[in-house]
Amino acid sequence: MDRSVYLSMTGATQIMRAQDAVSHNLANASTVGFRTELNAFQSVPVLGDGEASRINAVAQGVGQDLRQGSSITTGNPLDVAVQGAGWIAVQTPDGTEGYTRAGDLQLTGDGQLTDSRGNAVLGGSGPITLPPAAQVSIGQDGTISAVPLGQGPSSVTTLERIRLVNPDPTQLQQGADGLMHMADGSQAPADTGVKLASGVLEGSNVNPSAELVRMIALSRQYDMQVKSIKSAEDNADSANKLLQAN
Repeated sequence: MDRSVYLSMTGATQIMRAQDAVSHNLANASTVGFRTELNAFQSVPVLGDGEASRINAVAQGVGQDLRQGSSITTGNPLDVAVQGAGWIAVQTPDGTEGYTRAGDLQLTGDGQLTDSRGNAVLGGSGPITLPPAAQVSIGQDGTISAVPLGQGPSSVTTLERIRLVNPDPTQLQQGADGLMHMADGSQAPADTGVKLASGVLEGSNVNPSAELVRMIALSRQYDMQVKSIKSAEDNADSANKLLQAN
Protein backbone atom coordinates (compact mmCIF):
# COMPACT_ATOMS: atom_id res chain seq x y z
CA MET A 1 0.00 0.00 0.00
CA ASP A 2 2.81 2.40 0.93
CA ARG A 3 4.59 1.80 -2.39
CA SER A 4 1.40 2.32 -4.37
CA VAL A 5 0.65 5.60 -2.58
CA TYR A 6 4.23 6.79 -3.04
CA LEU A 7 4.17 6.10 -6.78
CA SER A 8 0.83 7.87 -7.23
CA MET A 9 1.90 10.80 -5.06
CA THR A 10 5.12 11.20 -7.07
CA GLY A 11 3.19 11.06 -10.33
CA ALA A 12 0.71 13.69 -9.14
CA THR A 13 3.57 15.98 -8.06
CA GLN A 14 5.27 15.82 -11.46
CA ILE A 15 1.97 16.40 -13.27
CA MET A 16 1.47 19.56 -11.20
CA ARG A 17 4.92 20.77 -12.31
CA ALA A 18 3.99 20.15 -15.93
CA GLN A 19 0.76 22.08 -15.37
CA ASP A 20 2.79 25.04 -14.08
CA ALA A 21 4.65 25.21 -17.41
CA VAL A 22 1.39 25.06 -19.37
CA SER A 23 -0.15 27.78 -17.19
CA HIS A 24 2.93 29.96 -17.71
CA ASN A 25 2.61 29.61 -21.49
CA LEU A 26 -1.09 30.46 -21.44
CA ALA A 27 -0.46 33.49 -19.21
CA ASN A 28 2.00 34.79 -21.83
CA ALA A 29 -0.10 34.06 -24.91
CA SER A 30 -0.33 37.80 -25.60
CA THR A 31 3.18 38.78 -24.42
CA VAL A 32 5.27 40.40 -27.16
CA GLY A 33 8.14 38.18 -28.32
CA PHE A 34 7.38 35.35 -25.87
CA ARG A 35 8.65 31.89 -26.76
CA THR A 36 6.66 28.80 -25.76
CA GLU A 37 8.42 26.89 -23.00
CA LEU A 38 8.66 23.18 -23.82
CA ASN A 39 8.20 20.63 -21.05
CA ALA A 40 8.31 16.83 -21.16
CA PHE A 41 8.32 13.83 -18.84
CA GLN A 42 11.75 12.22 -18.76
CA SER A 43 13.05 9.07 -17.11
CA VAL A 44 15.49 9.86 -14.30
CA PRO A 45 17.30 7.18 -12.25
CA VAL A 46 16.25 6.90 -8.60
CA LEU A 47 19.32 7.43 -6.40
CA GLY A 48 19.91 5.73 -3.08
CA ASP A 49 19.56 2.20 -1.74
CA GLY A 50 17.84 -0.34 -3.94
CA GLU A 51 18.11 -1.65 -7.47
CA ALA A 52 19.89 0.62 -9.96
CA SER A 53 17.19 -0.19 -12.52
CA ARG A 54 14.62 2.01 -10.75
CA ILE A 55 13.55 5.15 -12.62
CA ASN A 56 11.20 8.04 -11.99
CA ALA A 57 9.23 10.06 -14.54
CA VAL A 58 10.11 13.73 -13.94
CA ALA A 59 8.60 16.80 -15.66
CA GLN A 60 11.51 18.88 -16.96
CA GLY A 61 11.92 21.88 -19.21
CA VAL A 62 13.52 20.98 -22.54
CA GLY A 63 13.99 24.45 -24.00
CA GLN A 64 11.87 26.90 -25.95
CA ASP A 65 9.95 26.77 -29.20
CA LEU A 66 11.94 29.21 -31.36
CA ARG A 67 9.47 29.45 -34.23
CA GLN A 68 8.51 32.97 -35.31
CA GLY A 69 5.41 34.48 -33.73
CA SER A 70 2.70 36.36 -35.59
CA SER A 71 3.35 39.93 -36.78
CA ILE A 72 1.38 42.82 -35.28
CA THR A 73 1.44 46.11 -37.21
CA THR A 74 1.49 49.10 -34.85
CA GLY A 75 2.95 51.96 -36.91
CA ASN A 76 5.03 53.02 -33.88
CA PRO A 77 8.55 53.90 -35.14
CA LEU A 78 10.10 52.44 -31.97
CA ASP A 79 8.39 49.08 -32.41
CA VAL A 80 10.57 46.53 -34.22
CA ALA A 81 10.27 42.83 -34.98
CA VAL A 82 13.20 40.54 -35.71
CA GLN A 83 12.69 38.87 -39.07
CA GLY A 84 13.64 35.20 -38.95
CA ALA A 85 16.36 34.05 -36.57
CA GLY A 86 18.10 36.56 -34.31
CA TRP A 87 17.87 38.55 -31.09
CA ILE A 88 18.11 42.11 -29.81
CA ALA A 89 20.94 42.59 -27.31
CA VAL A 90 20.06 44.35 -24.04
CA GLN A 91 21.86 45.08 -20.78
CA THR A 92 20.29 43.79 -17.58
CA PRO A 93 20.35 45.78 -14.30
CA ASP A 94 23.29 43.69 -13.03
CA GLY A 95 25.36 44.64 -16.09
CA THR A 96 25.19 41.31 -17.89
CA GLU A 97 24.05 40.92 -21.48
CA GLY A 98 20.76 39.32 -22.40
CA TYR A 99 18.82 38.74 -25.61
CA THR A 100 15.16 39.34 -26.37
CA ARG A 101 12.68 39.19 -29.24
CA ALA A 102 10.38 41.74 -27.59
CA GLY A 103 10.80 44.80 -29.81
CA ASP A 104 8.41 47.21 -28.08
CA LEU A 105 11.23 49.69 -27.41
CA GLN A 106 10.85 52.87 -25.38
CA LEU A 107 12.72 56.11 -24.73
CA THR A 108 13.23 57.20 -21.13
CA GLY A 109 13.14 60.84 -20.05
CA ASP A 110 16.92 61.11 -20.38
CA GLY A 111 16.90 59.63 -23.89
CA GLN A 112 17.99 56.06 -23.11
CA LEU A 113 16.55 53.39 -25.38
CA THR A 114 15.15 50.44 -23.41
CA ASP A 115 12.96 47.41 -23.87
CA SER A 116 9.55 47.23 -22.20
CA ARG A 117 11.12 45.86 -19.00
CA GLY A 118 13.52 48.79 -18.69
CA ASN A 119 16.64 46.94 -19.87
CA ALA A 120 18.98 49.20 -21.85
CA VAL A 121 19.18 48.34 -25.57
CA LEU A 122 22.80 47.86 -26.62
CA GLY A 123 24.59 49.42 -29.56
CA GLY A 124 28.12 49.07 -30.85
CA SER A 125 29.64 50.86 -27.86
CA GLY A 126 27.21 50.07 -25.06
CA PRO A 127 23.73 51.25 -24.01
CA ILE A 128 22.09 53.52 -26.55
CA THR A 129 21.21 57.09 -25.55
CA LEU A 130 19.56 59.38 -28.09
CA PRO A 131 19.49 63.19 -28.10
CA PRO A 132 16.15 65.03 -28.29
CA ALA A 133 14.74 64.67 -31.79
CA ALA A 134 11.63 65.57 -33.75
CA GLN A 135 11.43 62.12 -35.31
CA VAL A 136 13.21 58.79 -34.76
CA SER A 137 13.28 55.82 -37.12
CA ILE A 138 14.92 52.38 -37.03
CA GLY A 139 16.18 50.76 -40.24
CA GLN A 140 16.27 47.12 -41.31
CA ASP A 141 19.83 46.68 -40.08
CA GLY A 142 19.10 48.29 -36.71
CA THR A 143 20.44 51.72 -37.68
CA ILE A 144 18.75 54.49 -35.68
CA SER A 145 18.19 57.76 -37.54
CA ALA A 146 16.64 60.98 -36.29
CA VAL A 147 15.53 64.42 -37.43
CA PRO A 148 17.02 66.98 -34.97
CA LEU A 149 14.65 69.34 -33.21
CA GLY A 150 13.84 72.46 -35.22
CA GLN A 151 15.01 71.01 -38.54
CA GLY A 152 13.21 69.63 -41.57
CA PRO A 153 12.74 66.00 -42.66
CA SER A 154 15.66 66.32 -45.10
CA SER A 155 18.20 66.74 -42.28
CA VAL A 156 18.23 63.10 -41.14
CA THR A 157 21.17 62.11 -38.93
CA THR A 158 22.40 58.57 -38.22
CA LEU A 159 22.86 58.19 -34.47
CA GLU A 160 23.49 54.57 -33.50
CA ARG A 161 22.92 50.98 -34.48
CA ILE A 162 21.17 48.36 -32.39
CA ARG A 163 23.34 45.32 -31.76
CA LEU A 164 21.65 42.29 -33.28
CA VAL A 165 22.94 38.78 -32.65
CA ASN A 166 22.20 35.29 -33.89
CA PRO A 167 24.09 32.69 -31.81
CA ASP A 168 23.59 28.94 -32.10
CA PRO A 169 20.31 28.18 -30.24
CA THR A 170 22.04 25.32 -28.41
CA GLN A 171 24.35 27.90 -26.76
CA LEU A 172 21.43 29.85 -25.29
CA GLN A 173 19.57 29.32 -22.05
CA GLN A 174 16.73 31.23 -20.50
CA GLY A 175 17.48 33.12 -17.29
CA ALA A 176 15.24 33.91 -14.35
CA ASP A 177 14.83 37.42 -15.82
CA GLY A 178 13.00 35.97 -18.84
CA LEU A 179 15.87 36.88 -21.20
CA MET A 180 18.06 34.50 -23.12
CA HIS A 181 21.74 34.34 -22.13
CA MET A 182 24.81 32.58 -23.47
CA ALA A 183 25.17 29.37 -21.46
CA ASP A 184 28.90 29.93 -20.95
CA GLY A 185 28.44 33.54 -19.79
CA SER A 186 30.06 35.03 -22.89
CA GLN A 187 28.64 37.67 -25.24
CA ALA A 188 27.28 36.70 -28.63
CA PRO A 189 28.96 38.48 -31.57
CA ALA A 190 26.98 40.99 -33.64
CA ASP A 191 25.46 39.54 -36.80
CA THR A 192 24.80 41.89 -39.72
CA GLY A 193 22.55 39.28 -41.30
CA VAL A 194 19.80 39.82 -38.72
CA LYS A 195 17.06 42.14 -40.02
CA LEU A 196 14.33 44.16 -38.35
CA ALA A 197 10.90 45.31 -39.48
CA SER A 198 9.95 48.76 -38.18
CA GLY A 199 6.46 49.64 -36.97
CA VAL A 200 5.79 45.96 -36.33
CA LEU A 201 5.84 43.74 -33.23
CA GLU A 202 6.29 39.99 -33.04
CA GLY A 203 3.59 38.40 -30.97
CA SER A 204 3.89 35.33 -28.76
CA ASN A 205 4.22 31.99 -30.56
CA VAL A 206 2.08 30.22 -27.94
CA ASN A 207 -0.74 28.14 -29.44
CA PRO A 208 -3.53 28.61 -26.86
CA SER A 209 -5.63 25.76 -28.25
CA ALA A 210 -2.77 23.27 -28.03
CA GLU A 211 -1.88 24.41 -24.52
CA LEU A 212 -5.51 24.08 -23.36
CA VAL A 213 -5.69 20.53 -24.76
CA ARG A 214 -2.47 19.68 -22.92
CA MET A 215 -3.87 21.21 -19.72
CA ILE A 216 -7.00 19.05 -19.95
CA ALA A 217 -4.91 15.93 -20.60
CA LEU A 218 -2.71 16.64 -17.60
CA SER A 219 -5.76 17.28 -15.42
CA ARG A 220 -7.13 13.84 -16.32
CA GLN A 221 -3.79 12.23 -15.56
CA TYR A 222 -3.74 13.98 -12.19
CA ASP A 223 -7.26 12.70 -11.41
CA MET A 224 -6.07 9.16 -12.20
CA GLN A 225 -3.22 9.49 -9.70
CA VAL A 226 -5.59 10.77 -7.00
CA LYS A 227 -8.00 7.89 -7.67
CA SER A 228 -5.10 5.46 -7.38
CA ILE A 229 -4.25 6.87 -3.95
CA LYS A 230 -7.91 6.54 -2.91
CA SER A 231 -8.04 2.94 -4.19
CA ALA A 232 -4.92 2.06 -2.17
CA GLU A 233 -6.54 3.56 0.93
CA ASP A 234 -9.78 1.63 0.35
CA ASN A 235 -7.85 -1.62 -0.15
CA ALA A 236 -5.94 -1.03 3.07
CA ASP A 237 -9.19 -0.40 4.99
CA SER A 238 -10.72 -3.60 3.58
CA ALA A 239 -7.64 -5.60 4.58
CA ASN A 240 -7.77 -4.23 8.12
CA LYS A 241 -11.44 -5.21 8.45
CA LEU A 242 -10.67 -8.77 7.32
CA LEU A 243 -7.87 -9.02 9.88
CA GLN A 244 -10.16 -7.74 12.62
CA ALA A 245 -12.87 -10.24 11.63
CA ASN A 246 -10.41 -13.12 11.90
